[in-house]
Amino acid sequence: MKLAIIDYGAGNIQSLRFALERLGVESVLSAKIDEIKSADKVIFPGVGAANAAMEKLQATGLDTLIPELQQPVLGICLGMQLMCNISEEGNTKGLEIFNCNVKRFPTSVKVPQMGWNTLNNCKGALFQNIQPNEYMYLVHSYYAPLIEETIAETTYGEPYSTALQKNNFYGVQFHPEKSSKAGSKILSNFLAL
Repeated sequence: MKLAIIDYGAGNIQSLRFALERLGVESVLSAKIDEIKSADKVIFPGVGAANAAMEKLQATGLDTLIPELQQPVLGICLGMQLMCNISEEGNTKGLEIFNCNVKRFPTSVKVPQMGWNTLNNCKGALFQNIQPNEYMYLVHSYYAPLIEETIAETTYGEPYSTALQKNNFYGVQFHPEKSSKAGSKILSNFLAL
């Protein structure tokens, strides 16, 4: 299997690569359009500011490539948020894969949400053999609200989408590579799609 991790300078890639290696999967870190297009699976990671990340995607043409990909694509954290229509972070236009707008957590909760929180109402192949109320590791100040494409939710102040799916596109707000055995199982489920 050829697995491409999209390289646009946003995110801690090394922990993701180690998590994949533990599953016996080699990955290629790439910003090359042909290399990403020809991969069997694509992971779109991200940590950092939405507007700076989008500028990097636009500079390399990856902003037009990603929505056109036909193979399974997994957006992680900021990667998932950039797959939405727009983000309140820097009023950033996203890739418009998921039809929702990313919002900042209200001032009534501590921002960022950092640490372990539970997944609820999980559905679909990505969450096969994941127990109800499984804990995942999260670090974020912005969130996707609940929408039709929500396949898992978490509550922090209010319920929000912690995972989305539309066709071949998947997004998770949590970091599976930092979420122990359950996170590893989710990566394994993605690789098995």
